Amino acid sequence: MNQMLQDTEVQDTEVQTSQAESAPDTPANPPAPEHPHFAKPQRVAFVQSSWHRDVVEECRISFLKEIEARHITNVDVFEVPGSFEIPLHAQLLAKTRRYTAIVAAGLVVDGGIYRHEFVADTVIKALMDVQLRTEVPVFSAVLTPQQFHETEVHYDFFRKHFVIKGIEVAEACANTLLSLERLRGQVAAGIPG
Repeated sequence: MNQMLQDTEVQDTEVQTSQAESAPDTPANPPAPEHPHFAKPQRVAFVQSSWHRDVVEECRISFLKEIEARHITNVDVFEVPGSFEIPLHAQLLAKTRRYTAIVAAGLVVDGGIYRHEFVADTVIKALMDVQLRTEVPVFSAVLTPQQFHETEVHYDFFRKHFVIKGIEVAEACANTLLSLERLRGQVAAGIPG
């Protein structure tokens, strides 16, 4: 019996060795993708609601990491009581002309005086109005789950989901700012799109 175990261990070692020899050399961590640089420095405002802060902050953390990888290092973070308060802050920040983009993050759930669908729709529409009025792009990571129960399972799920949303909103923000920078350069130079 011991001989069979030893023979099996030897065979396993030989298989592992042959697999290692035939496997291509790949680094443990693939190289980070190269993102384009901006012609001018960009400054972004990140406005987040404090309702369910422990969930929403996951979006901010992943956003900050991803946006820095995309060569935007000037980010100012603002916190408001709830998602309903985000549009007014976004509008005032846009009017300062300090920011080339504004990102909003919040979690709107049932409870309180307003229905969550109403709050979410109102916030999204108001954010769209802000960007159209001020020509400062506004991005939303304000989420409204159909079902949210204050259980650890739901909190864990939405924390992970907000990490993904933070990365996605950083990508959208950086790509839009690059596109607008090119477009504005073309307009200034009189080059047709």
